[in-house]
Amino acid sequence: MKHFGDGRDWFFENRYGMFIHWGIYSVDGWHEQVQWRRRIPKAEYVRRVAKFNPAKYNPDAWCRLARDSGMDYMIFTTKHHDGFCMWDTKETGYNIMRTPFGRDVLAMLAKSCRKFGIKLCLYYSCPDWHHPNSINQGGDHELERQNPGDEPDNRKYIAYVKRQATELCSNYGRIYGFFWDIPPRVKDPSINKLLRKLQPGIMINDRGYDKGDYDTPERKVPAGGAFSRPTEACQSVGEHSWGYRKGEDYYSRRFLMQGISKIMAMGGNYVLNVGPKPDGTIPKEAAGILLDIGKWYKRV
Repeated sequence: MKHFGDGRDWFFENRYGMFIHWGIYSVDGWHEQVQWRRRIPKAEYVRRVAKFNPAKYNPDAWCRLARDSGMDYMIFTTKHHDGFCMWDTKETGYNIMRTPFGRDVLAMLAKSCRKFGIKLCLYYSCPDWHHPNSINQGGDHELERQNPGDEPDNRKYIAYVKRQATELCSNYGRIYGFFWDIPPRVKDPSINKLLRKLQPGIMINDRGYDKGDYDTPERKVPAGGAFSRPTEACQSVGEHSWGYRKGEDYYSRRFLMQGISKIMAMGGNYVLNVGPKPDGTIPKEAAGILLDIGKWYKRV
């Protein structure tokens, strides 16, 4: 498979990473899309901001777990579909600084990643169930109806996305990858161009506003013997949710190891997800799975 040779080759040299889904949805302990799946009105959902206080959040512990599990990089959810921002953004008050915790968890994580030698990548959802200009017409991962007072406008929303992407790629040191989620209806290559200008050598996935650098099969091992394009498969340790879920059913270690083996044999990367609890700790069951798989991964 052809490499890029312009700073993006880290992707081919660091094959295994940690995915982290964390946000105010963890308060429910059910699913990262709880607002959409349970049709919770915006006015009710936002009350979770006042309940989110991850007093036990220790990014050093997350990075140590990743390192001890044989992982080289980490993808962190800066904004999921609910629109809540896990960094100190100046573009909306719907962010981590308005919680009782009141600290920039992304800044803390970026510092720990540098300390432990973990390459930091960022996830950002294209759909947004909170922003007044985002499109919500019942489409893929969109609310069935707009929130009261919303003014859907793709032009204004994309401008908002660009301003936030500028913050994320300017204020937290080197960002190695950008993971868009849920491809939007519109194409705008200028957005990825902006990311590359701000972060030379960044790898960008295929779920954003243009084709990107690599494909992202989710929760499955594609058929075939080899990938024709750079690929990063993603899977969660939990069967039902990517975010924290009380009483989650976990995949067996053997099942996950078989998936990792197959994907890597085909030439792809693999990221395995955990969903931290609302207090900021990673569930013991999930951490145990990562560590056990890490022992195997380091041997093969």
